[in-house]
Amino acid sequence: MSTLARRLVAEGLGTALLVAVVVGSGIRAERLAAGDIALALLANSLATGAGLVALLVSLGPVSGGHFNPVVSLSALVQGALSPRDALRYALVQILGGMAGVLAAHAMFGEPALAWSGHARTGAPMWWSEFLATFGLVGVGIGTLRSRPGLVPFVVAGYITAGYWFTSSTSFANPALTIACALTDTFTGIRPVDVPGFVLAQIGGGLSATLVFHWLFRQQAPVRTGSAAGTPGKSAWRRPGEPAATSAD
Repeated sequence: MSTLARRLVAEGLGTALLVAVVVGSGIRAERLAAGDIALALLANSLATGAGLVALLVSLGPVSGGHFNPVVSLSALVQGALSPRDALRYALVQILGGMAGVLAAHAMFGEPALAWSGHARTGAPMWWSEFLATFGLVGVGIGTLRSRPGLVPFVVAGYITAGYWFTSSTSFANPALTIACALTDTFTGIRPVDVPGFVLAQIGGGLSATLVFHWLFRQQAPVRTGSAAGTPGKSAWRRPGEPAATSAD
């Protein structure tokens, strides 16, 4: 199997597992919380953060661990991915996200796919997604330049916090957003609300890429880093490049 094929499989598989964690833990949390939304959100956020660390550490060395089209877009802007490869990454991430919903629904006896009725729209929500994605891309790029071995933990920590400090619960990922339109459960979003979220996420990711690239442009490039759910090659790192340790 070619290097590109392995990278694409890693991205599709990683995104599928990430979405399965998000949706599955949301279903489990909602059922166990007995109507306590705060408790359900806490369980959902902790499971997502833990799952994201595991996926970034294990699959990041293969593909860069993007699992997110905005991260791949950031890598493209930084010259870490070619336009063709960025498009391939985005396609397998979106397909992987859909597969993740199917997997989560199968585990909990839900219909294979169901349009969500959960409304998430309006300027506060769009600003929330812009800020969530800006921070996600920004902390990944910034941490890569200082402590590359900590990128998976910093990125996962930010996403966990994003569940709580944002009004949108920090989707910050177009593949996840599209997938969550297909689940009428705790983590769902109405299909009609998806475009607003995706546009805000793209705007936030591009803004962070430009700002943080400028902030760190005087620093020597870091040879390796750990990536994920969030920026790639040296958006976290070059796909296929060995993972860094804290001593790098």
